[in-house]
Amino acid sequence: MCQVSASCINIHSSNIRKFILLFQQQCSQNALCTDYPTGFCCHCQPGFYGNGRQCLPEGAPQRVSGKVNGVVTVGLTPVELNNIDLHAYIVVGDGRAYTAISEVPEPVGWALMPVSPIGELFGWLFALELPNSQGGFKITGAEFTRHAEVVFHPGNQHLSITQTARGLDDHNHLTVDTVVNGNVPFLPPGATVTMEPFKEIYQFYPSGNHIATSTSVREYSVVSAERGSESLSFQLKQNITYRDCRHDNRAGPETLQITMERVFVMYVKEERILRYAITNKIGPVGVESAGPELVNPCYSGNHDCDTTAQCVPLDGQDYQCQCATGYRGDGRNCYDVDECAEGLASCGAHAQCVNLPGSHRCQCQSGYEIGYDGRTCVDVDECSSSPCHVSARCINGLGSFQCQCQPGFYGDGFYCVPEGGQVDRPKTQCEQHRDSLQSGSEPQGQPSLGAFIPQCDSEGQYRPLQCHGSTGHCWCVDSRGQERAGTRTPPGTPPVDCLPTAAPPTVHPVPRPDVTPPPSDITLLYAQGQKIGALPLNGTRLDPSRAKTLLALHVSIVGVAYDCKENQVYWTDLSARTISRASMEPGAEPEILINTDLTSPEGLAVDVSRRLMFWVDSAPDKIERSNLDGSGRRTLFDTDLVNPRAIIVVSSTGTLYWTDWNREAPKIESSTVDGQNRRVVVSDGIGLPNALTYDSSTGQVCWADAGTKRLECVFPDNTSRRVIHPNLNYPFSMVYYRNHFYYTDWRRDGVIAVSKDSSQFTDEYLPDQRSHLYGIAIATTHCLSGEIL
Repeated sequence: MCQVSASCINIHSSNIRKFILLFQQQCSQNALCTDYPTGFCCHCQPGFYGNGRQCLPEGAPQRVSGKVNGVVTVGLTPVELNNIDLHAYIVVGDGRAYTAISEVPEPVGWALMPVSPIGELFGWLFALELPNSQGGFKITGAEFTRHAEVVFHPGNQHLSITQTARGLDDHNHLTVDTVVNGNVPFLPPGATVTMEPFKEIYQFYPSGNHIATSTSVREYSVVSAERGSESLSFQLKQNITYRDCRHDNRAGPETLQITMERVFVMYVKEERILRYAITNKIGPVGVESAGPELVNPCYSGNHDCDTTAQCVPLDGQDYQCQCATGYRGDGRNCYDVDECAEGLASCGAHAQCVNLPGSHRCQCQSGYEIGYDGRTCVDVDECSSSPCHVSARCINGLGSFQCQCQPGFYGDGFYCVPEGGQVDRPKTQCEQHRDSLQSGSEPQGQPSLGAFIPQCDSEGQYRPLQCHGSTGHCWCVDSRGQERAGTRTPPGTPPVDCLPTAAPPTVHPVPRPDVTPPPSDITLLYAQGQKIGALPLNGTRLDPSRAKTLLALHVSIVGVAYDCKENQVYWTDLSARTISRASMEPGAEPEILINTDLTSPEGLAVDVSRRLMFWVDSAPDKIERSNLDGSGRRTLFDTDLVNPRAIIVVSSTGTLYWTDWNREAPKIESSTVDGQNRRVVVSDGIGLPNALTYDSSTGQVCWADAGTKRLECVFPDNTSRRVIHPNLNYPFSMVYYRNHFYYTDWRRDGVIAVSKDSSQFTDEYLPDQRSHLYGIAIATTHCLSGEIL
């Protein structure tokens, strides 16, 4: 069970060493492994706490995330909770736990206010510890299951709660999924709930399966305009099943008492958020807190240590603040240590250090994956996924692999045909290209060693993703087999998701698309494969209940733009290599504006004032413009571009901005709408600037970077640069509206909202169809001044 960097005690034989190495992944990288007569146990190193399998730095605040599902019946009305988000934040030094559940519909939002046990779990895990006691995380770690039964009085409604902890993620945040099912009493809209402080005793049963149980009665009052003040109660019975090491024979606690104070519950109707906040202390049963003048501030939580510091009690009222592991300072002010920049990381070969708050992680280079110790990178065996042709063999190498056809077959390893094999039907361009290379390179009709042979699909068309059998490189191609710039990936790297580039067969007459007018006010338009979806906003909140398909076509839509004057949506089509538009009125037919000399049209922008549109073509690496009807087309730039992607136009200033995610020298540039005064706005500290938008309230240009994972803004003169969010997933396209950024995300396959003010994720929409979302735009019933780009 020991991990590679752990210290193992009392190891007497090579067999034991081998056994330890076999189970080394069982311990945390911040744990020590100890040999006992009957087996091995993991124990957290000094400065960390947990059960040894999972260890967290002492004093650091903790975050919890997860999903909530189930069906809750309020009175006679069943309400489904479908994969809604739960987030919790715990200030460990104060024992204060904050829980928020988003997108909770009425009436269940009001009715769940008294059900504070949903959030009490996190308070128990990270409670403020009195002497001779342990919080829940020290006992259970990050893997346990909690079952709770709530019976309400006087109505005798029953509600079951199941919460499953699934370990720590890459950021050392706990992941807990919650399922609630049953009945709850109806509470009038606008009601307030007050819960009195209470104590609860946990009984621990270490024999057999490790279980902690408790039973208690909770009293609460409800005040509403309809009913006045009511005194109600419920009974709670719960058990928590967890894993523990049986070999160290430590005497664990038999009972512990948790005190929960300052209980705050609230449902925010406008935001549909249910909130719980509870202060938690845990200690031995029967130990009552002394008066305020006798309690050490570390135990009462009345200290001034930083939220990332541990409060260490001394004699009497004295105490000391110590910054948590991974932080530096005097204890009252602590700052994150960048282990990567300061050379304190322990990443091995083929690994890159990534700094995290209070810690770091090791990220492997392409072709490698992280080992059991979380620091060493080991080669990925690509051959295990059978990437080669059935008549080929796969040869794995360090960071790469090769495919070679078996004797009696020839090809590049991804496609092998019998020697002398014939194709019955007429050969397509791809098949002719493939066969000419296979038969004309060497005597005896064998391709030269290391030559690239194109791969064709079952119908003879170029496969959108092409890979070189000898080098392991992969890239996307268009319908003519030409490589799409910027799509090549090195050996061992997961290949990019290539959009099909073959145009669909023409069918006459062309049927009208399924066009449904979006709801009034503000609507986000997003491209997803063959459709454009409409996602209304309710204020600045996403409104998935009104989401629908706006336009359905047999194409591959990438860029999306909107003309608020004519109520028309514009889009680029990667497969048909066209730019089109359609009115958002019912029954409107699409109109092709440009269908010549386009190779890979992506980003698209509309200048409403000047009646112009601008786009990037990433294959010939050009930026072009035309009138909105497609006339007056001309090229603005066709030099010094490598991988242009996003483009926006600021009508008020007549300025054009675009991104170029050239991996060697990424940049964001600008010019006038006439192509004058071209200059670089940002070129340092960026990686893959996919998404671009404009903050009209400040005049800043903002971008979302799929390489650095950051959302940043800067003035056009490259001053006052600011990070809005430091850890996005994989953004593709983005718009700005009323202090919020809305971007499409390829990791989540959805639309994500980020608040500029709080720098926090505020909302998420995941369409039922799970596939990548591309361009995003904002549609309005009338043009708004100064609010929307």
